[in-house]
Amino acid sequence: MSVNEALQEPLDTSSARKYDPDKDISFLCAESRKYNNIDPSEYKRYRVKRGLRNDDGSGVVAGITRICNVHGYVMDEGEKSPVEGRITYRGVNLMDIIAACRAEDRFGYEEVAWLLLYGQLPTRHQLDIFDRSLSNQRELPPQFVDDVIMKAPSANIMNALQRATLALYTYDEDPDGMSMENVMRQSMSLIAKMPSMMVAAYQVKRRNFDHKSMYFHNPDKKLTVAENILRTMRSDKQFTDQEAKMLDLCLMLHVEHGGGNNSTFATRVLTSSATDTYSAISAGIGSLKGPRHGGANAKVLEMMGHIKENVSNWQDETEVARFLRKLMDKTAGDGSGLIYGMGHAVYTLSDPRAIMLKSCAESMVVGTEYEAEYNLIQLVEKLTPDIFREKKGIDGPLCANVDLYSGMVYTMLKIPPELMTPMFAVARTVGWCAHRIEEIFTTGGKIMRPAYKAISPRTDYVPLDKR
Repeated sequence: MSVNEALQEPLDTSSARKYDPDKDISFLCAESRKYNNIDPSEYKRYRVKRGLRNDDGSGVVAGITRICNVHGYVMDEGEKSPVEGRITYRGVNLMDIIAACRAEDRFGYEEVAWLLLYGQLPTRHQLDIFDRSLSNQRELPPQFVDDVIMKAPSANIMNALQRATLALYTYDEDPDGMSMENVMRQSMSLIAKMPSMMVAAYQVKRRNFDHKSMYFHNPDKKLTVAENILRTMRSDKQFTDQEAKMLDLCLMLHVEHGGGNNSTFATRVLTSSATDTYSAISAGIGSLKGPRHGGANAKVLEMMGHIKENVSNWQDETEVARFLRKLMDKTAGDGSGLIYGMGHAVYTLSDPRAIMLKSCAESMVVGTEYEAEYNLIQLVEKLTPDIFREKKGIDGPLCANVDLYSGMVYTMLKIPPELMTPMFAVARTVGWCAHRIEEIFTTGGKIMRPAYKAISPRTDYVPLDKR
């Protein structure tokens, strides 16, 4: 079937329709091929080099992508000039997508996932096919929870997710195949199953480490990703439409953030070695687990706990500032010297994700038990830039990042702290898979192999008995 024929085919939404994965994958791959083409000469033209950061803190250009752009500054006569932050997915401003979803009172995560994977905004027909493909792949293989998750329970859900992702390799009939069809099949399966693995690992963690009851609910094919997460996570399977759409917003904000972020770069590095999809995605999970990356949202909650315990008056700017100085002096908190949730490698004046989550939190906290804590977080955001300049002697803007307010929003959604970073991973699986596909099919198969300068002086070998 051609792409045009697939687009014209009426969508059969009846339960009697047999799911045809080959048909759907063929359709999706045809779409992806149209928008995943980068001329190899572009790499030479832009003099791309491997690395991490330039002297001014900007990222060294290590690749070319059509997937996402994170914009936080402009270069003016060789110097960085701060600007308001902006995120574009395949050239489309993320905030425009969110505004459209809000205006039409609908979910948007699946639409964004299509956009990132296949290159352009989907039609209703395309989105229906995509939703159907995901909904039919959410369930885990038979006995997977018993054999993989329950037999080796982990107190850290990210660890469990990484292990479970690697374990799916053994359930795949063609785990190492590198064709577009095979990689797309694996990507769709992982995107669909990641929420199921997260919730299962959480339930097993509850029983083994929290000594609480665990419960397993099958996903509902009629529901969105956000709705299914809330339904399967809660004992009574109940949630409100407002809660589901708020979680959907969080997923949209976390789904992708450019090729240079640590976990996506890790995924692309492993992909460049021609390893399998499960190994590459597990690398992303392992990176995201780190407290200086995805794990920072949980560290913000931990930090706020330290502040609440040690500051008697949460409205007293002097007292709050005094404790923030202690955090930077490594005499309080976790001893890292970091104020989590503040500053970003790219954003200067603002992180658009933080602005959106702050606005959402503000609309939800008024008159609730969370209002005082929200005000305290705002105070941390207000005071930190001056304290940072005082301690570091660096003049320049310092903005709140997405982690400062995401923990608050997740808390109001009754999502436990141990699921906050895994929720990030569930969303970001889409971005990782999109970048894996782009890495395989547009870079000419060049393995990433940066150089390190060896500085050890030459030393003669000394026989064992003379050492």
